[in-house]
Amino acid sequence: MLGTIRRTKVVDALKRTDYGTTINVKGWIRTHRSSKAVDFIALNDGSTIKNIQVVVDPEKEDAEKLRQITTGACINVTGTLVESQGKGQSVEIQCEELEIYGLCGSDYPMQKKGQSFEYMRQYAHLRLRTNTFGAVFRIRHNMAIAIHKYFHDHGFFYFNTPLITASDAEGAGEMFQVTTLDLNRTGKDGNVAYDRDFFGKKANLTVSGQLEGELGATALGAIYTFGPTFRAENSNTPRHLAEFWMIEPEVAFMDKEDLMDLEEDFIKYCVKWALDNCHDDLEFLNKMIDKTLLETLESVLKEDFVRLSYTEGINILEEAQKNGHKFEFPVTGWGMDLASEHERYLVEEHFKRPVIMNDYPSEIKAFYMKKNADGKTMQGTDVLFPRIGEIIGGSVREESYDKLMEEINNRNMDMSDYGWYLDTRKYGSCPHAGFGLGFERLILFVTGMQNIRDVIPFPRTPKNAEF
Repeated sequence: MLGTIRRTKVVDALKRTDYGTTINVKGWIRTHRSSKAVDFIALNDGSTIKNIQVVVDPEKEDAEKLRQITTGACINVTGTLVESQGKGQSVEIQCEELEIYGLCGSDYPMQKKGQSFEYMRQYAHLRLRTNTFGAVFRIRHNMAIAIHKYFHDHGFFYFNTPLITASDAEGAGEMFQVTTLDLNRTGKDGNVAYDRDFFGKKANLTVSGQLEGELGATALGAIYTFGPTFRAENSNTPRHLAEFWMIEPEVAFMDKEDLMDLEEDFIKYCVKWALDNCHDDLEFLNKMIDKTLLETLESVLKEDFVRLSYTEGINILEEAQKNGHKFEFPVTGWGMDLASEHERYLVEEHFKRPVIMNDYPSEIKAFYMKKNADGKTMQGTDVLFPRIGEIIGGSVREESYDKLMEEINNRNMDMSDYGWYLDTRKYGSCPHAGFGLGFERLILFVTGMQNIRDVIPFPRTPKNAEF
């Protein structure tokens, strides 16, 4: 035995140049190539996309033990750090002592190359160990760090809003119910006694922390939320999840121009953070997933985002359709809600850079948005990105009590659920604005992945709540 030597992470071992030192590494086998003369083991511990090569002399190890070291097995290696003679690595480890922590049989689902992402979703608990998902989730971590750092450095306060709520911020009604009642028994006649439920009223999982975030902004000036949200939309698409994470800043005394500045500056900061801090993982994804990934990310930083009114956008789309461009969902004119393909046309084909679209028809936007003087449009500010479409949805909020009440009444919304929200307009109301960014859509863009289910560890979608 070589005595107790503290483990070195692979990411740190690869940077070392103190050749001849005895070090210890632990991790999972990526590949194992063997011959009569030498065995090469590629070892990875999740700390980096790169493997460290362990060189084993088969004369010094038990042959049966070496046969058991297959893809996916977990081992503990102590050996001498040496300069590597092979290509693609600067150091390797000459093995002196090898211990098997966990065997991995031939039925291990992740050992074959070229498996589809659809196949790997069946094994979301094991796909994490693959190179691709290791890269994605290291980037996801870095994006979370970037978000907190950006807002902290800009004077925002991290604000926690409830996950269980009685209000529907979007007014859409597609919410997951939270109850301790046996609805099969108490609701048989169609009447559910919610006064006997845990909260004494009907409660749901939140679709957004925005309304509560506005309360924070009227007290602290500038806040941001960052947490899970839930939408009970039966949407089986590559862009929708039932459970996802949202970033929602709210800022007092902010107008539409300031809001668009914030949206652009924030998302550029996140992209630059990825380029500066996730180089190895992005290089891998650029090679294996999207060969234009790095070019696309860098292009976002180079130019100002286009600022485009909804009306101008519709005119461009109508002109494109008139000139022969085929949309799956035809452009029907002013007042229509844009589909992802329309947003992507503006970004990818017409302007060839991100767009902040603003001043939407009030009928297709939420009740809390501030109306323009024309009475027809609201001060919405959505950021449209290549490959994604809408990545940020924002707006100036209506600060007038009377105008907000009028909008709630016009939409036949239940005012009893919004009394606390209306108090912000009744007592010391102030101009304010904010936006929501779906975290997974940001990760989708930054990683080049094609399906949103592949950028969250355990996706929740219709008919799927495994793990």
